[in-house]
Amino acid sequence: MKKLIIAEKPSVAKNIADATASSRRNGYFEGQNYIITWAFGHLLQLYDARDYDPEMRSWKIEKFPYIPEKFLYKIKSDGKNKDKPDSGVVQQMDIIKSLMERSDVEGIISATDDDREGQIIADEIINYISPQKPVERILLNEWTAEEVNRGLQNLKPNEEMKSLQDAGFGRQIADWLIGINLTSVATLKYRNQKNIRLLNVGRVLMPTLKIIYDRDKEIADFKVTKYYKLKGIFQTEDKKKFDSIYYIKAGEKFDNPEELKEIQEKIKDKNGEVVSKKITNKKEYPPYLFNLSGLQGYITSKYKGWTSDRVLKTAQQLYEKKFITYPRTASVVLDESLKEKTAKVLNIHKKSCPYEEIIQFKSTKRIFDSKKVESHSAIIPTYMQPGSLNESERIVYEAVKNRFLAQFMPIAVAEDTVLHIKMQNTDIPGEFVAKGKVQLEAGWKLIEGIDAKETILPAVKKGDVLPLIKSEINEVERKPPKPHTEKTLLKVMETCGKKYEEKEEEQMMMAILSGFSIGTPATRAETIKKLKDAGYIKAKGKSLSCTDLGKILVETFPARELFDLEYTGRLEKTLSDIERKKFTKDDFLAMIEQFVIESVDKIKNDKVFGGPVTLEPLHTEPAGICPECGAPVVETARAFGCSGWKKGCKFAIWKDDRFITSLGKKVSYEMVKILLEHGKVGFRGCVSKRGNKFSAYFYYEKDEKTGRYNWRLEFIDTNPPQA
Repeated sequence: MKKLIIAEKPSVAKNIADATASSRRNGYFEGQNYIITWAFGHLLQLYDARDYDPEMRSWKIEKFPYIPEKFLYKIKSDGKNKDKPDSGVVQQMDIIKSLMERSDVEGIISATDDDREGQIIADEIINYISPQKPVERILLNEWTAEEVNRGLQNLKPNEEMKSLQDAGFGRQIADWLIGINLTSVATLKYRNQKNIRLLNVGRVLMPTLKIIYDRDKEIADFKVTKYYKLKGIFQTEDKKKFDSIYYIKAGEKFDNPEELKEIQEKIKDKNGEVVSKKITNKKEYPPYLFNLSGLQGYITSKYKGWTSDRVLKTAQQLYEKKFITYPRTASVVLDESLKEKTAKVLNIHKKSCPYEEIIQFKSTKRIFDSKKVESHSAIIPTYMQPGSLNESERIVYEAVKNRFLAQFMPIAVAEDTVLHIKMQNTDIPGEFVAKGKVQLEAGWKLIEGIDAKETILPAVKKGDVLPLIKSEINEVERKPPKPHTEKTLLKVMETCGKKYEEKEEEQMMMAILSGFSIGTPATRAETIKKLKDAGYIKAKGKSLSCTDLGKILVETFPARELFDLEYTGRLEKTLSDIERKKFTKDDFLAMIEQFVIESVDKIKNDKVFGGPVTLEPLHTEPAGICPECGAPVVETARAFGCSGWKKGCKFAIWKDDRFITSLGKKVSYEMVKILLEHGKVGFRGCVSKRGNKFSAYFYYEKDEKTGRYNWRLEFIDTNPPQA
C-alpha cells in the first residue's frame, strides 16, 4: 500500500520525489511507498456571486450586501475567460482524483507550505474530492532530502491543523465578503460622477493606502523652520584642531541666533578647559537574521529596480530549489531545537568565506529563542550550496547567507570618546561637547561590507586648557519627512504603525509575532503591487505617493474603519488568535458580515462619496435577436447581452465599450436595436484621436479565428439611419 503526497507546486513535488526515489509519471511521481502529485497554488476558488445567483451577473446596487448562506468552491477560472474553468487545472484535478481513488492508496499526506495559506491549498482539494481516506500533514521548513525523510517519519493527523485551517478559510471568506460587496457598491456609486471602471476595495489595501496618504500629507503640511548651532574649534598644544558643539543641558539646537551671538562674543579669544573625558567601549551586535519584511526592506533599499514582490518571488525560487529555508516568516531568530542543525550548516558555509578562521558557532538568545518564533524560524541558508544562480537569485541568496554568517562573527567594538569643555573666565551657562568614535574591532561588519564612520579626536586629557581659535553659528533648515519607500512601508505594515526604540526590540518582536499587523509577510508585497495596479499609488524612483484617486478614496470613502490601522490590526490579530484557538472562525465571520452590512449601507447613503444613488431604468423589451443563437438580447446594468447565456452564448455589447466611448459616443438601447435589426448603425459627429470629425457605419462582426466580436467602420457621406 502507498500514500499519496500532495505538494503545493511541481518543483516541491520534484524535491520530495528526489528524496523518496520516485520516478516521473504523467502528472505525478511514483516510488515504492509514495505517490507524489502537485497543485499550482490554489486549484479551487470561491464561487463568484453570479454562480450563486444568475442575476448577480450584472451589478445592481440594490442587490448588495450579498452574503451567501453557504460558501462553495469551484475549479479555478481560466485567466482569459472567467466563464470557463482553467483546462490545465481541470486536467490536474482529474489526475489527483484518480490517484486518491486508487485501491492501493491507503492515505493522503498534505505537503503544502506550513502556513495559513498553504494549509488550505491542500484542504480545498481534499474537501472538494472527499476521498474518505485518512489525511496526514508533513510540516517542514525546507525541502532538502534529509528534512523530507525526517518529516515523513513525523507526520501529524491533519485534524490537528484545524485551527490553522479555520484561520485560512476565515481569511479567504472575509476578504471575499469585503471585496465583493464594497468593491461593487463603491464602483457603482462612484460611477455616478466619474468615468471609472473599478474601485478595488480591500481589508488590507485601504489601511496601507492610508499610511502613504498620511506621509504625503505630513510632507505637504510641513512648514520650513530653522534652528541654529554654535560650533567651536579648539586647538591642542601640537596644533591639532577639532570641532565641538555648544550645549545647554542636553540641547544644542537654538531657535534664536541672537542668543548664540551673545555667547559667541563672550567666548571670543578665551580658553576652554577639558572638565571631563569619558571613553567607553561599545559593543555593536549584528542585525537580527532576516524575516521576509526585513529581507524585502534590505534588498529594495540597497538595489535599484527591486520591489518587495520581486524579492518574495526570488526568495521563493531559492526555497523551492532547497537553498534557503521557508521565506514567508515573521521571525528574526531560530528555534532552539535547530542548534545542532545550524552548527552543521555554519561549518559548510564558512569554508567558502574569507573570514573562516574567526567564524565560530555560538548559542545566544539573539540567535536562538523559541519564545520569539511563531511557526517558522528566521530565513537562513540550507546545507546545500548552489552551483549557479541568476543575478536576482545571487543578490537575495548572498544577503541571506551573509546575514547568517554575521551572527557567528566576532561582535564589532567601537571606542566612543566624549569631551566636555568649559569656557574659562565667562558666565555662559553651557559647555562645548566633542565626540569621537574609533572602530576597534570591525567584527561582523567585515562580512556585511559596512564601512565604519570614524571621528578621531586628538590626544587630550582632563584638565588640559585649549584655546578656542574660532567659533561659528550654523543655520540648519528642518527637513520634511521623506516619502515612504517599500522598505519603510513594510516596516509600518509589520508593526501596524507602532514605533519602537532600539531598546524595545524584544517588545517589537513579540508584537509582530502576536499577529497585530497589516497583512502577513506573505501578502504585503502583493498588497503594494495591487495599490499600484489599482491606480491608488505611484512610484518615482524608490519613493511612493498617492495618486489623485487614492487621495479621494482616503478623504471621502464612507467605511472609515477600513482606513483605521488599529481596526485592521485587530482583524489580523483575530486571525492569528484563531490559529491559537483563542477565537472561532464563526464568530470572526459573524463580525465581518455585520461590518459589511453596515459599510454597504454607509456607502449607499453617503452624499459626498460618488453623490446620491441614481438607478437608470432598464428597458424591459429585448433590443433585438442574438446573431449567435437567435435568443433575445436584453439590457442589464452593464451590457446588452444574450439571454441564452446559461446555455453558453457569450454575445454581448458592453455599455462602457472603450472603442465607442473613445469616439465620443455611447452604447444605448436605440443604437443596439438599430444595429441588430440592420446589421449596422450609423454615427455622425464621431471624433478621431486627432480631433477630426467624421461619420461612419459601424458593424459588429465576429472574428472566426478568435471567436470575438470587433467593430468595423465604413466611412460615409450620405445620411444613414442614426442612433
